Amino acid sequence: MSNTGPRKWWALGALSLSMLAVGLDGTILSVALPQLSQALDATETDLQWFSSSYLLFLAASMLPIGLLGDRLGRRKTLITALVLFAVASAGCAYAESSWQFIAARCVLGVAGAGIIVMALSGLTVLFTEEERPKAVGIWSASNFLALPLGPLLGGWMLTHIWWGWVFLINVPVALLGAAVVAALVPETRSDSPSAFDLGGAALSVLGLAGVTYGLIKAGEQGWGDGTAWLGMVGGLVLLVAFFRYEGRLVARGRRPMVDPALFRVSSYTWGVVLIGFVSLANIGVIFLMPQYFQAVQGTDAMGSGLRLLPLIGGLVLGAVPADKVAKLVGPKAVIAAGFVVMAAGLLLGSTTSLGSGAGLSGAWTALSGVGMGLSMATTTSVVLSQVPEERSGVGSAVLQAVNKVGAPLGAAVLGSVLATGYQSHLALPELPAEAVAVVESGVFGGLAVAKESGSEALRTTVQESFVHGLNVSLLVSVGFALAGLVCTLVFLPKLPKPAAKKGGEAREAVGVA
Repeated sequence: MSNTGPRKWWALGALSLSMLAVGLDGTILSVALPQLSQALDATETDLQWFSSSYLLFLAASMLPIGLLGDRLGRRKTLITALVLFAVASAGCAYAESSWQFIAARCVLGVAGAGIIVMALSGLTVLFTEEERPKAVGIWSASNFLALPLGPLLGGWMLTHIWWGWVFLINVPVALLGAAVVAALVPETRSDSPSAFDLGGAALSVLGLAGVTYGLIKAGEQGWGDGTAWLGMVGGLVLLVAFFRYEGRLVARGRRPMVDPALFRVSSYTWGVVLIGFVSLANIGVIFLMPQYFQAVQGTDAMGSGLRLLPLIGGLVLGAVPADKVAKLVGPKAVIAAGFVVMAAGLLLGSTTSLGSGAGLSGAWTALSGVGMGLSMATTTSVVLSQVPEERSGVGSAVLQAVNKVGAPLGAAVLGSVLATGYQSHLALPELPAEAVAVVESGVFGGLAVAKESGSEALRTTVQESFVHGLNVSLLVSVGFALAGLVCTLVFLPKLPKPAAKKGGEAREAVGVA
């Protein structure tokens, strides 16, 4: 049952603080990799798995943790995840070898999954359908504070103090979040939870892990890598088997982990798909722009964080008032408008040239942020409105699993497009074969060769080629946004305006009164 009074809005602050701990970890790690390489004597493969191990366990743990929250209590699960996150963060800080650091990152991924899923499910049980869009808008905007804050805070700490503090900073944030959640968030659990069957849990975990692992390998090794395809195809086969298994449980009169009836509600199913398109469209900004800021505009990690502030400002501008706009024109129109604005911003970004300044990047990232805020906040609210309160943990887990798998998929696709565009545009002078290979490996390798050789012409062609690859990648991101727009217009049902909505279509579909 939803909480009443102003207390729940303070609880929303606690949930947002919990998410900030997760967001800070991901963005700070990206700026700490050079120091970790030296401190832990890490190989290039180790550095890749510092990030990939976390993402792998994060995605694979979503569904089982959602079920645990529904069964054991969502507040209890969230507090446990926050404490575990603090402990694992300390483990990262005091790791003495790469394998110890990777092990801590795996635990951190499980804890992060618990925080993400339980924080989102908390919005379902704390707020009414009329209040939920506003709550989701505030929650979405606050979550993205980690994008500029991580590089800014991490960059300062790495410059002035011991590198372990970039992970220890998570400890007080997570513990404070746990204390505030314990004080303000009411305990809720399902009155009739699904049975925790090991077969379904194993299929979902292995399936999500396989898909995520395959996408990570495709991003690292390219789409021709056989291991990547084995992981992706194998994972998809296991996920299909999982949903068939869940359907058989229903036929036998047993409660499944994920009720297939939920996917018969088109607004839920297409809402989840649309969240995936939002993630795919905007990973281009998050994945590509820090590279552009550092390789072309010559900034450091802190400077990249500052240049991402227009994106955050745009997202806040779109997400916070999204509920009011939805009440005027309806959620479907707001989601469609968000994809249009997103596509317009990304299209403007694809006109970037070597001489473009901070004004252009600030303008188009802010515009795409507005579109992202409108679409993401409204779509998330639509999906949560279709999830019965007693199944909010699993329902939120499905949404977050799609969102988290979308990140490595987008990074793999756009990384491939960027590399192809960059290499196809290179016009190299006479160089040794080893130097050519380094230049073709990426923009930072090319800049290193240019600096070593003292060739201004090589530096210019490397930067121009990267900008060309960036523009092509942003056009692909435009395509993702337009695909989301088409799916919204064609498949998403016309939904009542939030203030007018009385019933829960999905509640009837899954047999909840």
